[in-house]
Amino acid sequence: MGKRIFLFLLTNVLVIAVAMLVLNLLGVGNLRDGHGGMNLGSLAVFALVWGFAGSFISLAMSKWMAKQSVGAVVITNPATPTERWLLETVKRQAQKAGIGMPEVAIYESPEPNAFATGMTKNSALVAVSTGLLERMTQDEVEAVLGHEVAHVANGDMVTMALLQGVLNAFVIFFAKIIANIADNFFRSADDEGGTSWVFIVVDLVMNIVLGILASMVTAWFSRYREFHADEGGAYLAGREKMIAALRRLATMQPGQLPDQMAAFGISSAGTLSMLFHTHPPLEERIAALEAKQSFSLA
Repeated sequence: MGKRIFLFLLTNVLVIAVAMLVLNLLGVGNLRDGHGGMNLGSLAVFALVWGFAGSFISLAMSKWMAKQSVGAVVITNPATPTERWLLETVKRQAQKAGIGMPEVAIYESPEPNAFATGMTKNSALVAVSTGLLERMTQDEVEAVLGHEVAHVANGDMVTMALLQGVLNAFVIFFAKIIANIADNFFRSADDEGGTSWVFIVVDLVMNIVLGILASMVTAWFSRYREFHADEGGAYLAGREKMIAALRRLATMQPGQLPDQMAAFGISSAGTLSMLFHTHPPLEERIAALEAKQSFSLA
């Protein structure tokens, strides 16, 4: 827990530093125009810089943070038959998918899980838990690896970062517009300029409200990409293996991954509304695979 808090704080410090540097270089100053309105040009630049800074810094640091967060150990010199098989399987799937060989790692966890992360298709990381290796057959693990390699080949990490950056920017932009409208409504004619408590409170509330709506969009897109990753797993490992892996997962409770990797790990439906789930129900994923006869990478 302490390590994750440190990584979270480190990421946020870097985001703030980079965003402030870029804004200074672009000369973005006061966001208000002096007449009760917002300087929309400066506000748009401000929102874009802050919106994309976090998502892309997290993406750039994703491999390093993944290794630190879960203690993933990259296999460089395989010492066991399992490690050799993992490397050979991922290598074969990566070649079939037309991407560079990802780093392959194992991390200690009794819960079955796997994830893929990385900034580019040719510089990714695929990691599996010891619980997954212990509780699944080799064919089922092969399908899970295919699913994660498909995420990499489909460029899902970059796509999600772009989507998150756009949504972050929209949230920041419209939160400040609404806060400024509320501020002007409650401000009296003889009030001096400056940031009022009304602006601060409304800006905070709207960031929360719009952020929740943005998270629904992110979750929807993640669910959409999961179906394509399943198809990719079926293409790389075989449909029956992919279906068998999903059926096996239906009998298990996958472990909890850090937020940066949760969208690309294994998950099952919980008690929250489906609007916030990053993965579709396993029965829907199985039905989608059973209904298709041919597969490819999306």
